[in-house]
Amino acid sequence: MEAYLLDWINLLLRWLHLIAGVAWIGASFYFVMLDSSLSRPARPQDEERGVSGELWAVHGGGVYQSQKYLLGPVGEPLAAKLHWSKWEAYTTWLSGMGLLVLVYWFGAKTYLIDGQVMDLSAAGGIAISGGSIVGGWLVYNLLCQLMKGRDKALAAILLVFVCGASWGLFQLLAARAAFLHVGAMMGSIMAANVFFHIIPGQKKMVAQIRAGQVPDAQPGIVGKQRSVHNTYFTLPVLFIMISNHYPMTYSHANGWLVLIFIMLAGVLIRQYFVLRHSGKASPALPAVAVILLLSMVWYLSPQTIDSAAAGRVTAAQISRIIDNRCVACHASTPTQPGFAAAPLGLIMETPQQIAQHAERIATTVQSKYMPIGNLTGMTDAERAMVAAWYAQQR
Repeated sequence: MEAYLLDWINLLLRWLHLIAGVAWIGASFYFVMLDSSLSRPARPQDEERGVSGELWAVHGGGVYQSQKYLLGPVGEPLAAKLHWSKWEAYTTWLSGMGLLVLVYWFGAKTYLIDGQVMDLSAAGGIAISGGSIVGGWLVYNLLCQLMKGRDKALAAILLVFVCGASWGLFQLLAARAAFLHVGAMMGSIMAANVFFHIIPGQKKMVAQIRAGQVPDAQPGIVGKQRSVHNTYFTLPVLFIMISNHYPMTYSHANGWLVLIFIMLAGVLIRQYFVLRHSGKASPALPAVAVILLLSMVWYLSPQTIDSAAAGRVTAAQISRIIDNRCVACHASTPTQPGFAAAPLGLIMETPQQIAQHAERIATTVQSKYMPIGNLTGMTDAERAMVAAWYAQQR
């Protein structure tokens, strides 16, 4: 019953995380587009009112005019009712952290730690998990302060930082957890940018405008910088959110490098759209992104198995391996703690069921994605035998 209830909590938290994330990223993408698409106001009197740019748009059967006041309206009061874009970010982060705690902290021995990577205690794994998130923000924020006014150099350093974090987490945590924690670190940086810089800067500006003062431009400059960082983080983080469904990416021996290449492709695609909004897009950007992704398709392609070299592998041999290493989870009534039902509904209790799922079993076992965290201690020899068995069936 406990595992069943935890599955429902997991599902509902994941749904909330998805809904809030769509709202946050959708708003972020819209405002980046809006800011990049602004043109000089058509009416001189609008410039005198403090309008720095405007955009006319049509949507949903109506025509809209959006105007940007860089330092607030001139000669007229600021509207009493303002829309703040913040709760989307906070809800996304809180629900994401709830999922991380539920899956990777409560299930540390299953999902967070892989003894073949590093033999950690649950407490040690959780400390690395939390430390990577908090430490990632502290390092990022310090770099932004130290590199103030040198945005291009800062971007290069942040790229190195994220690459280093990806490599480091792969040396400490299970591969799936390493992927997720790179995303959690980046997502936490994004939410912290909103909480510590963007919203406080906006509140300070609004307070100064209402007090009849000339707003300090510096918080807006910082907020703009952090918003730009956030928009380039979005596609890499979105990929990481869905990556747990595709073990061929993170289960590779150099999964950290795979992640870096795919994240770079995401950044290039995002850069293309950012430039496109201002009419400066280069088709070279998505072209390079496609080349990066295709190179990963080639790099991750499965190795060819010499089925003859392993000798004839019998169904009975495979059944013994599956019974010893897989059935604790993949059973009609799992005995592995934390599982209320067989993952993905795959039951492997009979030779017929094993044969039915032969391709999926061979692929996940060969990639070392399964058994999860290698909880049952499957050996490399057993993995090779499963791969040879599948090759002989084809």
